[in-house]
Amino acid sequence: MMRINLLPHREEKRKLRQKQFGILAGITVAIGLVVAGFLWFAFDSQIENQKGRNQYLNDEIVKLDKQIDEIKKIREETASLLAKKQVVEGLQSNRSEPVYLLDQLLRQLPEGLYLKSIKQTGIKINVTGYAQSNARVSAFMRNIEASPYLENPNLLEIKAVTVNSQRANEFSLDFAIKRAKADDGKGAPKKADPAKTPGKKA
Repeated sequence: MMRINLLPHREEKRKLRQKQFGILAGITVAIGLVVAGFLWFAFDSQIENQKGRNQYLNDEIVKLDKQIDEIKKIREETASLLAKKQVVEGLQSNRSEPVYLLDQLLRQLPEGLYLKSIKQTGIKINVTGYAQSNARVSAFMRNIEASPYLENPNLLEIKAVTVNSQRANEFSLDFAIKRAKADDGKGAPKKADPAKTPGKKA
């Protein structure tokens, strides 16, 4: 009977398999390194692109912030100019107001009533004076109510006093000045001309 020694053959196969395994392992490692490198490069590129976008957005935000600050300054300057314009227009439109006021007071003042002081705060007027009777004060208030230039008379106080050894009634009352208002862009209504308004006498 022949005997065949298979040990060298098996040893060679085992070495071959180990060699193949080493080659495959090396190829796998190499492929893994290539894939990892590709992924790292791709992610790094995306990160750099995102950083660029973020920087662009930050630059644009800085520009917008500057523009917003400029717009705020322009709005503040515009509001200040409009306020000054309104003041100037108000002064121009009401510059003849004291003349109208004094004229109307003279026209609406009944006999037997004398004014001591006149004080104006905006459209509100306060007058104090003396009257021979309460009826004179009531007549004065009715005349103010009927005036096309004055309105809303309000008696604040009336009391009996002695002036130059004569009894009189000292009074204090408020009323308002009528001012023209815009008529929805169709023009403001004209003020009544006090010179053409006959005063009422008690």
